[in-house]
Parts: sequence; structure tokens; C-alpha cells
Amino acid sequence: MRIEAYTQVQQVYNSSKVQREQNISKAKASDKVQISSLGMDMQVATKAVKGAPDIRFDKVEPLKKAINEGTYEVSGESFAEKLLKKYEELR
Repeated sequence: MRIEAYTQVQQVYNSSKVQREQNISKAKASDKVQISSLGMDMQVATKAVKGAPDIRFDKVEPLKKAINEGTYEVSGESFAEKLLKKYEELR
């Protein structure tokens, strides 16, 4: 085996390795991040939802009052229709 052939191969490998490292360092310098308008809208919507209360007391309080007074009535047919509709959605 000739040693000169090994050193020539090693020289070729080292020169291509240096070029790849230079290309990698150039690519890192030009990286950019852009958030789309849809992404920005989603961030705004998420913040708005987090700021909203979990319970809408303006809707809940009249219902609680009607239940406590015994004046709240539920239509059996309406309840059954909604129950079946929900069942169909889950299937």
C-alpha cells in the first residue's frame, strides 16, 4: 500500500470539509422567523379568550333563580331532540 495515496485522499476530504463548514456558517447568519397574519390573529384571539371569565353570570343567574323558585320548565320533547342530535354527532 502506498502512503501517498492515503495523504492525497485525506487532502481532498479536508478541503471539502472546510467548504461545507463555511456553507453552514453562512446559512446560520441568514435565518429569519416570520409569523403569518393568521398566526398573529390566533395569538390575539387566545389572549382574548384567556381574559374572558369562565362563567357568564348574566346567563347563569336568571336560570339559577328560576330553578330555585321552581318556575324553570324543560320541554321533554326539546330535551329528547337535543339528546338524539348530540348522540348522532358522536357516532
